[in-house]
Parts: sequence; structure tokens; C-alpha cells
Amino acid sequence: MSGLVLRLAGPLQSWGERSAFTAVRDTAPFPTRSALVGLFAAAEGIGRGDGGLDRYDSLRITVRVDRPGVRVIDYHTVGGGLPKARTAATSGGSNKGAAVITRRHYLSDAVFVVAVRGPEETTARIAAALRRPYWAPYLGRRSCVPDEPFLLRSHVQDPEEELLTRVPLSCSTPSDRGDDTIAVEFLREQPPSATAAPPADTIDVNDVPVSFAQQGRGHGMRRLYRTVERLPRALAGPQHTLLRRLIDYAQTEESA
Repeated sequence: MSGLVLRLAGPLQSWGERSAFTAVRDTAPFPTRSALVGLFAAAEGIGRGDGGLDRYDSLRITVRVDRPGVRVIDYHTVGGGLPKARTAATSGGSNKGAAVITRRHYLSDAVFVVAVRGPEETTARIAAALRRPYWAPYLGRRSCVPDEPFLLRSHVQDPEEELLTRVPLSCSTPSDRGDDTIAVEFLREQPPSATAAPPADTIDVNDVPVSFAQQGRGHGMRRLYRTVERLPRALAGPQHTLLRRLIDYAQTEESA
């Protein structure tokens, strides 16, 4: 087993939890498995109707919430003043014929660091695709462009340990504590080890992709284990040095 480490940051992110087109386009408070699998598939050049999503079933994903971000809502219209054939599509294969009004939810100024563990041949293939993507990656919607550095590490034996001890934290250190740690939220697909101090809350989410086909999208359930863990305060460091520290962390692997 091996893994890679991604940093998902940018002005806006949106991790929709609903597969159907609705007037309110929501966002989950963290990256969904469906969105991450879609990101990997796009980088590898796998189209919506190509199938083959089972190639990602062996991946185990852990999310570290550096900054949860602030939810913002965009009033949005699609297809106003256009001929029917150019308006928004319907699930039956026709077109709506009029402008569609939606309210789209985003996370502003959020930062997530993601550890992806799986068979070495799978994670190596994904890392290579992310370095030279067939379709450019985005953070849930095409308008949400990721910041750099994006792929922090492409080959680590224990990516979760990297999140706990080495990857710089993109958050300010609170000034009201005198100890050397800082509280950070984690979301795991497997229960934390019995030796882990913090208890875990469970969250059930409907975000396991079954199909990305335009007329037949489908998702299944998974269970997440949420913990709040104390990480070394030194990982947060001075925020004015964050970019330099992230680049140094990413380049350490390249120079090894």
C-alpha cells in the first residue's frame, strides 16, 4: 500500500451532495468521495459515460480540515434569451425552453488536505495523471480552480501520518492556549485506531459514485468517522511563511 497527499484550496470550492439538478445547488462542508473520484477520473481521461469507476474502490480517503471556509450563495441563471435547443437540458433528453434560476452554494477560503491510500500501482497512476491531467482538476465545479501547490506528495508509505505530523497547517494559531498543540478536525473512512485518544462521531453520507453518466448518475452510502485531534502547533507556523513551507514540503519528495 502507498498513498498521495493533496491540498484543496482556492477562492471558492463547492462539493455538491445531490446528483439531480435542483434549484438549490448545495455544497457539503468537506470534499465528497464522488467529487474526488471524479477529479481522478478526469485527470486520467475517463469520460462520464465510460464506466470503470470500480478502479477507485480500493482507495481510502482521509480529510484534514485546515479551514472550513465560509458558505456563500450565488444567484445564478442559465439559458435566458436563448432558443429552446440551447437552454438547460432535462433528464428526458429535451430542453427546458426557458431560463433556469438556481442558487449555488460555495465554500469561500476553505482549505482541506487529503490523504489517499491504496495499492501502489493505483496511487502511482493517479499521481502521474494529476501531474499531467487529461482534463484540468477543479474543486467541485469548473469555475473553482485549485491553488498551488495542489499535489503535495505522490508517493508516501503512510499519508495519514503525513497529515498528523508533517504537512503544514493552513490556519492561524490561536493565542488563548499555552500548550504546543492545536485542535484540527479529521474525517476518515475507517474508525480511528483503538489507541487514538479522541472519540469519533459517525456521519453517513450519500457520495459513493456508482455512475457519472449524464442521464443516469447514481451514488451509494458510506460512513465517515469525525474526530478532533491535537496536532503540533509548529505545523501552523507563521502564516506569512505558509506558501514557502508548503513548497518546501512538496519539493522534498522531488529532491529525494
